[in-house]
Amino acid sequence: MNELAPITHGDPIAPVILGVTSILAFAVIGRVAARKLGQPTVLGELIMGILLGNIAWYLGFDLITVLREGPRVFDVVNLTLAGAPIDVVASSTFGAETAPEIVRIITGPHGGQVMQVAQIVDAFSRYGVIFMLFMVGLQTNLSEMRVVGADSLRVALIGVVAPVTLGFAVTRALRPDLALNSDLFIAATLAATSVGITANVLQEMGRDKSREGHIIIGAAVGDDILGLVLLAVVSGIIVSGSVNITDITTVIVVSSLFLVAATTLGPVIVRFAASVLGRLDIVEAKMFTSYLFVMLLAWMANLAGLATIIGAFAAGIVLHDSYFREHVGEKNERVVSIRELIMPLEVILVPIFFILIGIQVKLETFFAWPVVTLAGGLLIAAIVGKLACGLGAFQSPSRWVIGIGMVPRGEVGLVFAAIGRTLGVIDDSIFAAIALMVIVTTVIAPPWLKLALSRQEMRQDRTINPP
Repeated sequence: MNELAPITHGDPIAPVILGVTSILAFAVIGRVAARKLGQPTVLGELIMGILLGNIAWYLGFDLITVLREGPRVFDVVNLTLAGAPIDVVASSTFGAETAPEIVRIITGPHGGQVMQVAQIVDAFSRYGVIFMLFMVGLQTNLSEMRVVGADSLRVALIGVVAPVTLGFAVTRALRPDLALNSDLFIAATLAATSVGITANVLQEMGRDKSREGHIIIGAAVGDDILGLVLLAVVSGIIVSGSVNITDITTVIVVSSLFLVAATTLGPVIVRFAASVLGRLDIVEAKMFTSYLFVMLLAWMANLAGLATIIGAFAAGIVLHDSYFREHVGEKNERVVSIRELIMPLEVILVPIFFILIGIQVKLETFFAWPVVTLAGGLLIAAIVGKLACGLGAFQSPSRWVIGIGMVPRGEVGLVFAAIGRTLGVIDDSIFAAIALMVIVTTVIAPPWLKLALSRQEMRQDRTINPP
């Protein structure tokens, strides 16, 4: 007869506290290292996650072994609880090589604790993604975009069409064995541009208020919006299981209507919430309104068959501090912006997401030549596709600078890849190839953009002050 594991009377949340805190500590180390090297923090967190995931897995840490497999582990647990044999479910999900180890962990004496911690880490990372896209939307200034609207729109359109087309062609050429759904999703991950990374470089160089700065930021935001719509379309194709014009049209219409409804009705909801909470402290009113609103739109996006991040992004676009100008709470209240209030949540939760993404990158997959060639092909497609979008700025002499500014993929590309992995259309090898593409574009873009801006300034100086 099997012996039951001894019952302990400690706080059941203690393992969760230890697990989450440990992962966050590694994220902080990665962030500090990135800052010291002058790199984006997302890069430090991602690389630290890759190191942690592969070293700890090699050393036999059960929690990391589970986290490496992503949401599929939870599917195995759910199916097992529903009555399916765990050996059969695990083998069909992970294959004969990985399944025994996963079964050993789940059925072991500490399996419950490991799965509990893994579930919480996964949930925190999902919250992190929601707040990250909310902050991206919050920092989106639509009025500034209108100044260079035509140029930004053309750059954004080319910045989506060119890399997606090239990515699809590269994937079909290098990996003809993949299903069409996988090809489409891989191509979709190349659409996004990291607004934050490029914006930081422009601010550092004092060019964020320049015409090309406005075009780049506007186009990057446009890429994110178009990329989210593309994500909705591709996800809809995957869920339906077929490429049907009617289904594609339906998804496009639903996502467009959702964004229109969110930006139209959202202000009404926010004003109502602000008036209801008007007697509260201004910090409480803004915090409650912001949190409830972003969660409401994220849930409604999911209800509409879209990704929750689409709702979070829409919430960020709608929300701003002017809704609370008539707040009648306590006197002498310190004015705190919504961004300041939400930032602590983002600072804590977003690094967990990037660490988790890094943990799921399996370095052993790069020992296979097809993975290396795919990563190289995607990298070329990602760079060339974004450089081409500078051609959309007809009236700007800074087409080259604009193209370089659109190169970094950063956080949004990783979000797309993570969603693809959850949907089951991106396997470990493809996920690793996409992560490498994101890392390289994120590393090369800032110094490349600085160099291009410096050379542009030198040419302008020679024109104004000829020798």
